[in-house]
Amino acid sequence: MAPTVKVVLGSIAFGIFWVLAVFPAVPFLPIGRTAGSLLGAMLMVIFRVISPDEAYAAIDLPILGLLFGTMVVSVYLERADMFKYLGKLLCWKSQGSKDLLCRICIISAISSALFTNDTCCVVLTEFILKIARQNNLPPHPFLLALASSANIGSSATPIGNPQNLVIAVQSKITFGKFLFGVLPAMLVGIVVNCIILLCYFWKLLSVDKDVEVVASASEVIAEDDVISHQFSPATMSHVGSLNSPQWSSALDGMLPSFSSSGDAGQNESLRNRTFGSESNIQAITNDTVESIRTSSSSREATGSAVLSQRREEPTSTRRPIRREVASFQSAEEKEGSIERWKRLIWKTCVYLVTLGMLISLLMGLDMSWTAITAALALVVLDFKDARPCLEKVSYSLLIFFCGMFITVDGFNKTGIPSALWDFMEPYAQINSAGGMALLSLVIIVLSNVASNVPTVLLLGARVAASAATISPAEEAKAWLVLAWVSTVAGNLSLLGSAANLIVCEQARRAQYFGYNLSFFSHLRFGLPSTLIITAIGLMLIRN
Repeated sequence: MAPTVKVVLGSIAFGIFWVLAVFPAVPFLPIGRTAGSLLGAMLMVIFRVISPDEAYAAIDLPILGLLFGTMVVSVYLERADMFKYLGKLLCWKSQGSKDLLCRICIISAISSALFTNDTCCVVLTEFILKIARQNNLPPHPFLLALASSANIGSSATPIGNPQNLVIAVQSKITFGKFLFGVLPAMLVGIVVNCIILLCYFWKLLSVDKDVEVVASASEVIAEDDVISHQFSPATMSHVGSLNSPQWSSALDGMLPSFSSSGDAGQNESLRNRTFGSESNIQAITNDTVESIRTSSSSREATGSAVLSQRREEPTSTRRPIRREVASFQSAEEKEGSIERWKRLIWKTCVYLVTLGMLISLLMGLDMSWTAITAALALVVLDFKDARPCLEKVSYSLLIFFCGMFITVDGFNKTGIPSALWDFMEPYAQINSAGGMALLSLVIIVLSNVASNVPTVLLLGARVAASAATISPAEEAKAWLVLAWVSTVAGNLSLLGSAANLIVCEQARRAQYFGYNLSFFSHLRFGLPSTLIITAIGLMLIRN
């Protein structure tokens, strides 16, 4: 243990960080998670728990580089309509609500493993709410399926979630070994999670059990409705107002038609006063009808004159006009075809670069530089100003990680985590069933109390060092167990993972109807689901 003053001041700084990270809108200091992590880091330096040089050294640049690269790649995949295609798969030839639930579990698990669970939840929540609304289905089961399956699926790869990034970099486990070590547990966990959801919501989903989900993908997912993600809960304010520019322009376009009736003064009065009496309303209606008739008759006269003139014109003068129109139309079609081909080639390049990144990760290349290289390759291939795409990267998340690294490192230097682990280590050995159960229980509790990333930073090195005394294979298994349990633990409560909060926030602010996921409704499903899936997965983790 460090000196008493250092322990007390370090605990205060870590406590402030913890409160602001778990409850970012506390009344006495509503500054948010990012500012809270920076405040905790600053207090660690001011209280002299760590030196400024130690604070800079605590920031793990490989993790930040990997996180930045994967976020940029996800932005370009979204521009290439990858997530729109995933949304279409949700309703393609669906056989009902139970089939839709199973599809959501599978698609969210796969996409979160490749594109991070937060990105998956940000993009797919809107699609799921649209499908539920158009088919009169309750959204609660499908939202839970999205969040829980995204958390489980993200456990399979180092790029699936932030805590896996930390584990992969600190443990130096290759992408392939990480994938094949956790993949069996992930696949079985998705199946078990789907079965639990079906059992839990069977009656609710059986109300319209024979009604097929017939909404086509084009109806459910319009290209303009794809919400561009920011890797944080989006604020979708779709507000329609009579004061909008569209309504004003439409009104301005209507008002000039009244002038054709010959009453110019009436136009001004229409803009500046209201019509309270029935006689005024009738007068306006009569003027409108008269103007429509006048304009209609003028158009008919003009049309007949043009027709008669066209009949009198010789054929030789009409053919050049037709040729010009035909050539103009063909030029437009040719230009549109070229643009479609350019778009198709660009999207193919985005998918190929992403596939190359995944293959490189499987080959064991440096994960951080591989992700950054793929991101810059997409920037160059886009051949446009990259600022709009780079602005979608959540730099606040990167800053949050920097502050968290410094704060957790300062708390470790107080000696409190080491003392607690020394007390528990004899009972939490990874080579026994009882020790594995106790270790998993500690990880689950800490992941829901202190969040999963700080839990990994606090326990990772200690758990791995304890397992290394048994064998090197047990050390690798300890890192994978930590990745599996800390990730699945996010399903326990609504505050257990950022993916849960993203789904809750997106659903509450949805365009069509707001739906609020309550803490206790999530806990009733999350508690048994987390314990069962964690226990089954632990038996399938491979060295």
